[in-house]
Amino acid sequence: MLRTAAEVMLTTPIRHPLSATVGEVRDFFRDDHVVERDDISGCQALDAAAAPLGRLAGRTVPAGTSVAEVSRAMTEAGRRRAAVTSADGRLLGLLCLKASRAGFCSDQDVRARALGE
Repeated sequence: MLRTAAEVMLTTPIRHPLSATVGEVRDFFRDDHVVERDDISGCQALDAAAAPLGRLAGRTVPAGTSVAEVSRAMTEAGRRRAAVTSADGRLLGLLCLKASRAGFCSDQDVRARALGE
C-alpha cells in the first residue's frame, strides 16, 4: 500500500517563535537528533533573529507525497528532515529519516527518546 508523508510524519514538531535568536536556536541544535544547523553556522551574533536565516527550498514536501519518493529525495540530498506542508503552505508535521535510513521516526519514537528509553 502506498503511504504518504502525512501518514508517517511527526505530528508535533518543535516550533520556535519568529522572535527566536540565533543563540536560542544554537542551544536547541545541541541535540544530535536535530539537523539543519548550516543555516545559522555562519552567524556570529547570538542575539540576531534566526528566522531570516532559514531556508525552505528543498526542505518541504506536500502532505500527499509518497513516502518512497520523499525517502529517495532526502537520501539523494543527504537530508534527514523535511517539513510536511498543506496546499496553502501551512506546517503540518515533520518527516525525520532514521539514522539507519530504515524508515521514519514516529511520534512514539520521539516520546520514548524523551523519556530516556
